[in-house]
Amino acid sequence: MERIFESADIGFVKVDPRLIADYLVMVNDAENVGRFIGGTHAPYTEAQELAWVRRKLEENAPVFSMIEKKSGGFIGNVELADVHDGEGELGIALTAKMQDRGYGTQAVGAFASYCFAHMGLKRITLRAKPFNARAIRVYSKCGFTEYRRTDDHVFMELFPPAANA
Repeated sequence: MERIFESADIGFVKVDPRLIADYLVMVNDAENVGRFIGGTHAPYTEAQELAWVRRKLEENAPVFSMIEKKSGGFIGNVELADVHDGEGELGIALTAKMQDRGYGTQAVGAFASYCFAHMGLKRITLRAKPFNARAIRVYSKCGFTEYRRTDDHVFMELFPPAANA
């Protein structure tokens, strides 16, 4: 798999059908991943995940799988959704076994830099569950600031470094 960009410990590659088994482990982990990215649902099937990968590749969507450089192991996926008017919404999911190892912070920072430098974005937004303190802490470390809060979500935003000056 060809690296599109990288950080110190992570190679970012296009989503790939060869990683479907890894994707399924991640998205079907209701306790460590699912409750943060979409709530409860029936387990995703291989056919559903393959359709998702194919759709993202056909759309040339800005969604990447993260691969640990040292081991070649799957870390998770990061995506920019709803891209329009120089803005997009960041989404990230890490497998349970790769959480709490600094990969989230590294991935969010590298992906935001990539989006600003290569996609010309003027703003990246995201939403996190209010009970997901770990994610909110990661986003804050990466420079995101809260601009709205509801019972269901904490909304955060980040601007390119030049815009923050």
